[in-house]
Amino acid sequence: MSAFLDAVLARAKTEKKTIVLPEGDDERTLQAAQTILEQGVADLIILGDAEAIKASPYALDGARIVDVRTAPEREDYAAKLYELRKHKGMTEEQALALMDNVLYFGNMIVKNGDADGMVCGACHSTSDVLRAALQVLKTAPGVKLVSAFFVMVVPDCAYGQDGTFIFADCGLEIQPDAEKLAHIAVNSAQSWRTLMGTEPTVALLSHSTKGSAVATADRAKVEEATALAKELAPELALDGELQLDAAIVPSVGSSKAPDSPVAGKANVLVFPDLDAGNIGYKLVQRLAKAEAYGPITQGLAAPVNDLSRGCSAEDIVGVIGITCVQAQARG
Repeated sequence: MSAFLDAVLARAKTEKKTIVLPEGDDERTLQAAQTILEQGVADLIILGDAEAIKASPYALDGARIVDVRTAPEREDYAAKLYELRKHKGMTEEQALALMDNVLYFGNMIVKNGDADGMVCGACHSTSDVLRAALQVLKTAPGVKLVSAFFVMVVPDCAYGQDGTFIFADCGLEIQPDAEKLAHIAVNSAQSWRTLMGTEPTVALLSHSTKGSAVATADRAKVEEATALAKELAPELALDGELQLDAAIVPSVGSSKAPDSPVAGKANVLVFPDLDAGNIGYKLVQRLAKAEAYGPITQGLAAPVNDLSRGCSAEDIVGVIGITCVQAQARG
């Protein structure tokens, strides 16, 4: 377990939150739930077949186990979902039927104030997780888009903050335009402050550093996004366009961008599109043996975080801890 994860779990314990785990039929989820309960990190609501969960080999004393098919809240949650979605054509019958879907039921628990956040995705696609969250919870006030990031913890690494980085967006926005990229950068900086408690240093990445490559639409997008992000958050240490090595390696940064306040010191890396971000995080995870926590969402009205379907129980523990800290930051 990394120092980052230790710190996150310790912070989560200081103000315990209630987290929904809707995938109670997944063994990794139950294993992670046992760890969370044993360590006193969070209170848990686990959705699934109550008898099967109670018969599992995991110690889940203290968790509330809910079978969505028989839960007494079904009709109340269905009525509230209908009110939220009737303007989109949802019928009362459709709303009630969706209460059989653990993602929608779990989001309604959060929407109703009966839990502070949710962690899922071990058995569901990102599109399913986000569709339910956006339909029920919607975006936070003043936020223009929902994006996703990974916390990457690279062993034996001198770059970033002792090898810890935020990579964004690696999970949601496929081809963000300059305005979206600027918002991803600013929101990721705030996520860094929330999770790390230190100041972010944000690099908008490109194949070019300060005009070193031939002018292209891709380079221009990152240049424009950098300018917009500086307008949105002039207090941030933020710069672009920067190549990856110029962003994180001090010697390269001082050579390629000597006047940049960010070059060689970045801990928040903003990728120009989903292809670059997703490939980048998986390369670092597999080749550098980094811990990868996410995709963590930012911009929703309450924290609902996705998991990779290849996640381990320890990954789930980490994302539960991160979700708790996000919930604490929302007051």
